[in-house]
Amino acid sequence: MTRAAAAVVIEDGLEYDSYGRMQYHPEFHFNHGTPFEEDELEYLCKFYETDSTRSLSFALGRTERTVRSKIDQLRKTGMYQVYIDRWNARYDLKSN
Repeated sequence: MTRAAAAVVIEDGLEYDSYGRMQYHPEFHFNHGTPFEEDELEYLCKFYETDSTRSLSFALGRTERTVRSKIDQLRKTGMYQVYIDRWNARYDLKSN
């Protein structure tokens, strides 16, 4: 059984769940509900282990939950490293 993350309203008008993740807000999550572009997936995979989920969510215009879910999906399907390798090839970097 999973525990649902209840939203908590903060005085600045933004909502955060019990894990501290910002809930959907149109000003911050401008790509909400749209499919990921290939370059977004490359960026996400390349920087997921070195950057915070929050900063990635702001950069991509998606919620933190969406970012984590997409990473989980890519790892399960074996595409996570593929996107890292594509990023590295594009910028002529060595693979991790």
